[in-house]
Amino acid sequence: MWELIQSNRRKSIFLFTGMAVTLILLGYLIGNSFYPGDGGFIGIIIALVIWTVMSIVSVTAGSSLILSISKAREVTPDVHRQLFNIVEEMKIASNLPVMPKVYIINSEAMNAFATGMDPSKSAVAVTAGLLSKMKRDELQGVIAHEISHILNRDTKFITYASVMLGSIVIISEIFLRGMFRGTLTKRYGSKSKGGGQAQIIILIIAIVFAILAPIMARLLYYAISRKREYLADASAARITRYPEGLASALEKISECTSELQSANKVTAALFIANPLKKKGMKLSDLSSTHPPISERIKILRGMMHGHGANYRDYQKSFSAVKNSASKIIPPSGLSDSSLIPLRVSSEDLPSELSSIEEKRNMGDIMMAVNNYSSLTCQCGLKLKIPPGFGTNKPQVTCPKCGAVNKVSIAKQIII
Repeated sequence: MWELIQSNRRKSIFLFTGMAVTLILLGYLIGNSFYPGDGGFIGIIIALVIWTVMSIVSVTAGSSLILSISKAREVTPDVHRQLFNIVEEMKIASNLPVMPKVYIINSEAMNAFATGMDPSKSAVAVTAGLLSKMKRDELQGVIAHEISHILNRDTKFITYASVMLGSIVIISEIFLRGMFRGTLTKRYGSKSKGGGQAQIIILIIAIVFAILAPIMARLLYYAISRKREYLADASAARITRYPEGLASALEKISECTSELQSANKVTAALFIANPLKKKGMKLSDLSSTHPPISERIKILRGMMHGHGANYRDYQKSFSAVKNSASKIIPPSGLSDSSLIPLRVSSEDLPSELSSIEEKRNMGDIMMAVNNYSSLTCQCGLKLKIPPGFGTNKPQVTCPKCGAVNKVSIAKQIII
């Protein structure tokens, strides 16, 4: 869908420019508040410097920064072979030019996101909680959704927007905290004469704008992000030819009560489901980073009652669920009338795991990410050896039978 990529580029330029103007105006008002007169121009210069630096950061290291903030750690196929197999399958099915790097977040929460300024330099990150509870078809649906974001250039847009939004939020918070601490109050208290009233008005405008600027920037950011989730769902259904896989995954994610502590207001739109709702936040439809998850599930399952997994099939289900004639799919997608038949569920799906087995599996994933090794004692007890343990203690005593085991024979944990 070339129109989608072109549209994303136009929206990226529009949002990037809009946030830059907001940043400059914010710098002018804050600068004028600190230094009446020429302070506004000083504020603009500082804002331009911040904008330039943040732009360079977003282009050169935006993805790395987001992965670092999210506490995602890059892993090898030895850590989780099935995850790598599925990422490779979806890479081939979607014609993605290069295999994305794979990251795991050590969290019990169930979520995932993709990042990257270019399809040839992209990454997919999933939580340990998601890996421990998803069946193969469900995990395939999640990965297909994230790779769709990469293909549609959503990750480039969100990386730009996240960094720019973060800079606006930082400047606003620094200014407002300075106000609350009385820095500007003391400054204006000493200037009650000689034009002090005019400067107080400017100060009030600066305070109002510092409060509203991040809110308006977020609303614009979120409004565009919500549509991208529908499009990524449609693309994932088309790639996997099994919409139920993603629908079932979203259902499990919506039922998860664990919090993703590393998520914040800036990175929330990256994830497949809004991670902030788990923190007791009541977000309205206007300020939500994602469409209602129950609605997304209904649309995907509506496709299972049809005959195909093409974009036209998603649009048909979307219109039926939303009871609206609005087009979520670009014209090129709707003009493709080729039949993409739905497939049946994979035959090698494992049975549902018990809660104890899920926790054990999730613990093994977290240990594998952190380079733990496994050692099986003669009594059958599996000992988990932390990295570097053998340097100081070449042997470990089994707490069950008392046997002494050599740490050197421990093997890396593989899921």
